[in-house]
Amino acid sequence: MIKHFSNVYAGHVDLGDMGQDATPANERRYSNAHLATVFDKTEAVARTMDEHGYSILWLAEHHFQHEGYEAIPNLLMAAVHLAHLTSRLKIGCGFNIAPMWHPLRLAEDFATADILTKGRTVFGVGRGYHSREVETFGAPMLDAEANRALFEEQVEIIMKAFREESFSHKGPHYTLPPNVPYRGYELKELTLVPRPVHPVETWQPVVSASPRGLDFMMKHRIKGLIGGGAATMAEKSIYAYQEAAHRAGLDWKLGEGLSLGIFYHLADSRERAVREITPWYEEHVKMFGPLGFVPGITPDQLAASTKRGGWDAAGVPKVTDYMKVGAWFAGTPEELIAYLRSLEDKFPGLEYVHLSNSMGTPQAQMIEQLARLGKEVMPFFTDMGGSGRPPCPPALRVPAKP
Repeated sequence: MIKHFSNVYAGHVDLGDMGQDATPANERRYSNAHLATVFDKTEAVARTMDEHGYSILWLAEHHFQHEGYEAIPNLLMAAVHLAHLTSRLKIGCGFNIAPMWHPLRLAEDFATADILTKGRTVFGVGRGYHSREVETFGAPMLDAEANRALFEEQVEIIMKAFREESFSHKGPHYTLPPNVPYRGYELKELTLVPRPVHPVETWQPVVSASPRGLDFMMKHRIKGLIGGGAATMAEKSIYAYQEAAHRAGLDWKLGEGLSLGIFYHLADSRERAVREITPWYEEHVKMFGPLGFVPGITPDQLAASTKRGGWDAAGVPKVTDYMKVGAWFAGTPEELIAYLRSLEDKFPGLEYVHLSNSMGTPQAQMIEQLARLGKEVMPFFTDMGGSGRPPCPPALRVPAKP
């Protein structure tokens, strides 16, 4: 059953004009002062989520984005700050891009955040997807296999550093410690100081869901976020993750160990919700289409989405197309409750969902949506008042299959 509600906020500033007729993504450039407003916006999101009992605010590490779409470069510094402003909310690293770090620096910084936030920082690692970011930091991105090999070795080192009193490592990219003398002896081992003092729960995005990648996750008991696609779009990945768990000897139910992502917008009618979310959805397409994160879009549609207007003539998918397959939701709170209950029926091990606001959603609307979700949807799944889960509104229950 769904118990934990989270939100993924990649760090977009308020953009001003939005939608297919607005400024193309590659033409956006904001002042440093406006880009810095991302931190006030993040604070407001965190305070609202804390007030309404959310589980995790997932933030995304990104760099050099003068376009204003993803403007938070350091998640661990943000986590320490936000923990001082909230009382229960956990801050998730969604994700620290390991190839842009030295693995021991990342391990040290996380351990520090773990201690300073009293366990309210959640560890997350990813391989990255922006060539501008990863390659600028001297790591491979265009060579996918080199990127994967570096990432896997880095994670191996981090896990050793977290779990072992002292450790050493020798691999293709790192020899730790180096073969050097130190204060009269030959250095053979290292100790991470400090190590985390709370249990470390590690998360990673599930993208290709390849057996190699999933088996690596199982080796280190890494949980998975499946973002931007629920139900039918993510079904293959959900089954593949369970199969990997079974190969690792874990008797996990379908959906266990995963958080399923849906972009959502609530309104008093479906029609109004679709109308309101459309320009933000279009910003999502403008940003993520060229990066390969708009499933099913054709090259001609992608080319049209990089220009002002003309999307309908080119057949660029609408938000309603992705609503049909579960990746996006726009409707009433009652309809969302019914939809989430149907996911519970389909994926009996599912406990985590991240319901996120689309790229481009202004701060005021994000706060309103988070509060409304917390008041009108979450109580039907979380036992916040101690009286058990309320039933789904009778008129909206999803009929049982014969």
